[in-house]
Amino acid sequence: MSEKLILGTTYPVFIGVTLICMCGCAILMGRALARAWRPARHALRYGLLLGFADRFLIYALFDGDIRSVSGFVVDLYCILLSALVAYRLTLVAQMVRQYPWLYERVLLFGWRPRRIPYT
Repeated sequence: MSEKLILGTTYPVFIGVTLICMCGCAILMGRALARAWRPARHALRYGLLLGFADRFLIYALFDGDIRSVSGFVVDLYCILLSALVAYRLTLVAQMVRQYPWLYERVLLFGWRPRRIPYT
């Protein structure tokens, strides 16, 4: 019963609704924001909306606790984390692909100015 106190629902419902459905939507949202050259702070506003939708779906479909603050915080954390990771990965790929003469990829989440060889 401790998962019901923390998440406001059971583990299978949390995995299905939050991690698969809403985090999948958050990944698509993060990619769309990066492709439109929007700042990452827009992900917070849309992530809050996804968090409220997540709580409502858990309440309406699976009899979860809609007033669970800790459940909302955990859900929102997962949603924002997936949105921001998808945003950063898409932005890095876009910068390196669109400006290959200026930037080169550094590991997974970064880029740096391309070094110009001396001639």
